[in-house]
Amino acid sequence: MRFPRFFGKKRGHRRTGSQAWASLGDAAFHAALLAAGIVFSGLLLSGVAVPEWRINQHFLATDCTVLGKGLVRRTVVAADRSSSFTWQPCLRVRYDVAGSPTESWSTPSRSTTASDRAKAVAALSAWKLGDTVPGWYDPTAPATVVLERGYNWWMWLLTLLLPGALISFGGMGLARAIRRWGRSEERCAVPSRFSDLLDPLAAGPRQAAEHPGVPACDDLVNSPGTVLPYRLPIESPENWTLLGFGLFAFLWNSVLAVLGVGAVVDLVRGKIDWLLLTLLVPFAAVGIASLVLFIRRGLLTTAVGPTQLEISAQPLRPGGRYEVLLAQGGSGTLDSLRLALTLEEQATFTQGTDTRTERMTVWACDIRTWVDLQLTPGARFEAREAFTIPHDAMHSFASQHNAVRWSIAVHGQPAGWPGFVRTFPLVVFPAEPTIDHGGLRREAFP
Repeated sequence: MRFPRFFGKKRGHRRTGSQAWASLGDAAFHAALLAAGIVFSGLLLSGVAVPEWRINQHFLATDCTVLGKGLVRRTVVAADRSSSFTWQPCLRVRYDVAGSPTESWSTPSRSTTASDRAKAVAALSAWKLGDTVPGWYDPTAPATVVLERGYNWWMWLLTLLLPGALISFGGMGLARAIRRWGRSEERCAVPSRFSDLLDPLAAGPRQAAEHPGVPACDDLVNSPGTVLPYRLPIESPENWTLLGFGLFAFLWNSVLAVLGVGAVVDLVRGKIDWLLLTLLVPFAAVGIASLVLFIRRGLLTTAVGPTQLEISAQPLRPGGRYEVLLAQGGSGTLDSLRLALTLEEQATFTQGTDTRTERMTVWACDIRTWVDLQLTPGARFEAREAFTIPHDAMHSFASQHNAVRWSIAVHGQPAGWPGFVRTFPLVVFPAEPTIDHGGLRREAFP
């Protein structure tokens, strides 16, 4: 008996397996992730988030009188079936509910749990019989009273992040599988409103009205310059790198903090979880490394300072001569600062089952290079230069899979720091058509 393959694999121009079964397997996988996220979020909401929120929002404040003291014993069973006990102080208090006295037991704090009974008994000495302590009771169940309240931010963060990631990933994958169910690859390649909603970049870049295939330059002329007419936007991968390092460091160290709190709580209770401690060592190493990389990248970004570029005209034409104003901020010394005009080709294609994007600089021309440049804090280095677009140059082009892009790149090499590249996009329109007036003849008619 041959079982169906719940995946599709492309080998050259031939596909193995059943497309229907592959779509079913993809949908089942993402549906399982979606269901797990919903169940997980439901458990966290019903077991932790909602009770904590009700305590802080719906419980009514009251004054409680301590009538008695005791200990709550809880049995903890380990993986090797060995058991241990934890002890937590509890108080019997009396409080008024709508003028009627009510008595109930309540634990004063979660942090007072101890594995040693003697320590728990010693903690009871903080309260004396007859003392008045603040409390909050449930109006729907007056016998339920708490002696402290507040929010555990890490639990709310855990409630939002983990189930949210599962629900988002599973929901988007399930929606994509449903959209592709029973459709051919050609039908799926046709853009629709739903596909544009899932992938706004699938429709391709906006094009100029009078020049099909040439990208529009509306985003390049909406920011005026201080000296020249237009200030160019920056397309620097350094900002995205800094954001990526920061996001990874935050998420990783948040998980590390949650695990660390659990390990500390176990140590306070007298229990040592060697597996958790062993996992914390590489986790802590990765967390520290991510923080170091993020801080180093942030120091580099702030030390070098911002780079601004202004230009005399937009869009550009082949054969035209234009002026640019370079403004570089920061402090320290730059071993070199180079301003270059570049032409880049980009192609997006499929290789097997993967989609790849290749970029190559096919032409470049240095506009100006500065050596041993000293930057002064509070003042910008400014230089005004001119360049010419070659008369036989290819104009800018953009489609869904191919692009020809012009840009001005600023290459900097700070002393003692890694180099940086900051790119400012340009749009080059086709050359204006020329009219040969010498070929015209005037004829006389009878």
